[in-house]
Amino acid sequence: MTSKGQQVIQQWYAEKKWEQFPFQAEMMDAYLGGYSGLLNAPTGSGKTFALFLPFLAGFINKHPDTYKTQQNNGLLMLWITPLRALTNDIRKAMQEACDEIGLPWRIMTRTGDTSAAEKSALKKKLPEVLLTTPESLHLMLAQKEYPKLFSQLQVVVIDEWHELLGTKRGVQVELGLSKLKVLSLKPEVLSSKSEVLSQKSKNLELNTHDFGLKIWGISATIGNLEQAAEVLLGNDFPQQQIKMVRANLEKKLDIRSIIPKNIENYSWAGHIGLKLLPEVMEIVAKSKTTLIFTNTRSQSEIWYHAILDNYPEYAGIMAMHHGSLDNELRNWVEAALHAEALKLVVCTSSLDLGVDFRPVDTVVQVGSPKGVARFMQRAGRSGHHPGATSLAYFVPTHSLELLEGAALKEAIKDKIFESRDPMLLTMDVLIQYMVTLAVSDGFRAEELFKEIKTTYAFADLSRNEFGQLLDFITSGGKTLAQYDEFLKVEVENGLYKVNSRRVAMRHRLSIGTITSELSIRVKWLSGGSLGTIEESFVSKLKPGNTFWFAGRSLEFVRVKEMTAFVKKSNSTKGIIPSWNGGRMPLSSQLAAVFRLKLDEVAHGLERDVEIKALKPLFDLQQQLSHLPQSHEFLIESFKSKEGHHLLFYPFEGRLVHEGMASLLAYRISKIKTASFSIAMNDYGFELLADEDIPIEEALEDAGFFSIDNLIDDIQHSLNANEMARRRFRDIAHIGGLVFTGYPGQQIKNRHLQASTSLLFEVFSEYEPDNLLIRQAYNEALAFQLEEFRLRAALQRIQKQNIILKVIERPTPFAFPIMVDSLGREKLTTETLEERIAKMARSYGAEGVAEPAERKSRKPGITRKKGF
Repeated sequence: MTSKGQQVIQQWYAEKKWEQFPFQAEMMDAYLGGYSGLLNAPTGSGKTFALFLPFLAGFINKHPDTYKTQQNNGLLMLWITPLRALTNDIRKAMQEACDEIGLPWRIMTRTGDTSAAEKSALKKKLPEVLLTTPESLHLMLAQKEYPKLFSQLQVVVIDEWHELLGTKRGVQVELGLSKLKVLSLKPEVLSSKSEVLSQKSKNLELNTHDFGLKIWGISATIGNLEQAAEVLLGNDFPQQQIKMVRANLEKKLDIRSIIPKNIENYSWAGHIGLKLLPEVMEIVAKSKTTLIFTNTRSQSEIWYHAILDNYPEYAGIMAMHHGSLDNELRNWVEAALHAEALKLVVCTSSLDLGVDFRPVDTVVQVGSPKGVARFMQRAGRSGHHPGATSLAYFVPTHSLELLEGAALKEAIKDKIFESRDPMLLTMDVLIQYMVTLAVSDGFRAEELFKEIKTTYAFADLSRNEFGQLLDFITSGGKTLAQYDEFLKVEVENGLYKVNSRRVAMRHRLSIGTITSELSIRVKWLSGGSLGTIEESFVSKLKPGNTFWFAGRSLEFVRVKEMTAFVKKSNSTKGIIPSWNGGRMPLSSQLAAVFRLKLDEVAHGLERDVEIKALKPLFDLQQQLSHLPQSHEFLIESFKSKEGHHLLFYPFEGRLVHEGMASLLAYRISKIKTASFSIAMNDYGFELLADEDIPIEEALEDAGFFSIDNLIDDIQHSLNANEMARRRFRDIAHIGGLVFTGYPGQQIKNRHLQASTSLLFEVFSEYEPDNLLIRQAYNEALAFQLEEFRLRAALQRIQKQNIILKVIERPTPFAFPIMVDSLGREKLTTETLEERIAKMARSYGAEGVAEPAERKSRKPGITRKKGF
């Protein structure tokens, strides 16, 4: 029998002349049936209403006759989203639905952009629905008497959960949910909270009805959806109370690679995507509204500048959108997209997620997105409504990226998507959370330990480790006991509490896990903000220097109190800011499909337009060296005036290659002492030494690609201390060991680095078993070296036939790697393009069409595994 709430929702659908999708109906049944779980739905499929409308139906079922007069109900729904930009659209859609259904509710947002006045109003009276971020949830938990805020809470929805999973913000969500679940426990379940926790620790099954709180996540398709649900709900939800609702909507995708007309003249390396600007602008001209996605903020500035220079008629109907632009500018761009006032927006990942821009009918991706899911997300920005076709163009920035384009299409067709591995035992996030609770009403150690253990992230936390963390926040641990600054929490009758107002204020200002280089706000002399750029860039500017930012030519005037003041410049030339963290490695899934495509090439298959276009390049690769099949691993060797070059091609991504290059260099050095220069890209890496490298002898050793003693060899081959030190900077920030400053009075980046380096040295020497130091080393292995992928790659190579080819000059595979090393040389007055051209001439590798006269090759050496 259809309930009153369902009838009201069905009537609303009919009035809107919308059709309810089967997955939306399934979601309604699951929600009203008391389940928690995960909704898997693509962007533009109606996923927001799929969860919001069942919640409204549930409320109407409880108040069938009075729902139109039920107001001031307290906070009933908490909607957590990773991006502040998402909240505005979602809030408007929800408010409109409530108004049309007749619910007298308020839908509000609380994010870092919310004004002080609005935050104050929220404290006095909460709306029925609050849209917020993980950081703002923890700020609510840091308020006095915070349980009252959540006393009426019925459901928590985590939007875009796939974006939070595998990050420290995701761990923040896990911890926040563990507290909200306990707050929602019905008193009749067990006689006291401590008894509840005791029962939970014995794995007694408490279901969602006991909690009185439903938890739902919304996720795009990833490789580990079941695990994603486990992480979200924690280990205290029995399986029979969890539902996975899948939209199973076949999103129509039309993906096309932009192929240069004269592939023979297409560069083997270098960022030449802009040379395809005419082709891109032809597409823009034919489209209603286009989003051009770049992988970095710097590239978005470069493309915007280039379009304005070459196509001035787009001034006024083109905009830029990236995370460093002022919030007002970004909001204006989003509003203008909605209003169909813009024909073109150049953007970064800041527009990746679920903002609904109906007018957008075309997406252009500049350069490989390095991941299947990321490309799907961006492609889905076009045709962003149910049933529409998403049209996406792929613009390669060098020739081999065309093969990545073919791999992307194949992976999407075969539904091969990346997994998001959850983070475990992130002690810095846990320390921050413990102090957050101590800042508000305090906590009791035994109760908190049992709550934390219900999370996926801290299921394996030992009592000893928890005890160390308690000791750390109360007495500074073994090392910092003499410094009052680290004695933040006091214990009174078993209650852990922060009594210092200064400590509490500084902690609230520091809540969050997003760390980046210190930013300087850019403002006009006449007033008005443009956005932020990193301190390291501003420190190199002198008064009168011109730079491009926010699509404008700016003259630097001065820096005052963390603000760079600028005025308009008429100069057409200027430097473009760079931001840290710009390069993304090839994902393991895309790398695997890339290798399959390369195997097709080696077998002479030409099923893709990209492979057909690259035939001259692959023919030359085969002529100069070899095209490896799936059972082969190619190594190239040649000598030049620089020394002996060895090139290896695992096709596994630059982070894995960085670790593998250092590892193999170390293993070669055990045969013959040598100094190596290392260069790498996503396809392979180069070892360069000024003397002969005994590669044949190394290959005779069965342990050359072995995973035996892998961690020890990595420690010897790389500066593991320096990698861990870099990771520790962020850990120290999140864990509250350093304070970054008050608003407008941030501490300079070099001072923060000095402080964290000193702490790292002190802990390493006097407390080597410190949990944060251990975490720094673990993170360096997992994220900077991708040790798990490195291990898997070595195991794969061990099963392959090793093909060692002695060549006369760089091949199409080798050249891009060698160019990568050019980009890191600093003392030169030549542009990178000039140096690439010079290097091409010196090696006779200027182009595919007219290669230099080739000398006869020396015979290649083929080695089987184990030789």
